[in-house]
Amino acid sequence: MEIYLVRHTTPKVDKGICYGQADLDVAATFEEEVSRIRKSINFNKETVVYSSPLKRCVKLANQFSENIITDNRLMELNFGDWELLKWDELPEPVGSIWMNNFVTEVTPNGEAYIDLAKRAFEVFTEITSTSVKQLIITTHAGVIRSILAKLNNIHLKDSFDITVEYGQVFKLKKQNNNFTLL
Repeated sequence: MEIYLVRHTTPKVDKGICYGQADLDVAATFEEEVSRIRKSINFNKETVVYSSPLKRCVKLANQFSENIITDNRLMELNFGDWELLKWDELPEPVGSIWMNNFVTEVTPNGEAYIDLAKRAFEVFTEITSTSVKQLIITTHAGVIRSILAKLNNIHLKDSFDITVEYGQVFKLKKQNNNFTLL
């Protein structure tokens, strides 16, 4: 099985803004970014496409198939009350406490990174347990990092060492229940 984990393209949001599950649209560079992404993926009409239900992922997923499957577990971290606040304006001391322990600390009315990791790997396991030959999963940096961390035995606190750029494609191969990053 071939699996493509694809981060959404650049969202339409100012720099320095905290966003996770805010349903942002895509930036004006969308078509250009899609063109680059399509060159990285060898897909066909039998490719199954899963996506976060957020607009910035669905718009990308629709470039590969009209019949996408959305799953809420593929959504980015829920920052709760912090959605669309400036990072440097997060309320203290809660902001610093979360920054120092983002894996298990829950954002106000949101979730902890460990919660995202659990739901993301749960859906990834379900999706990759099928007999499909090729999958595309359009999702978010947090989801991709948590999946790659789990597959590579990297602690979640160190998963931000994994760079995940807008529109970046990670190709995996599953063979005999083992995953290889290609």
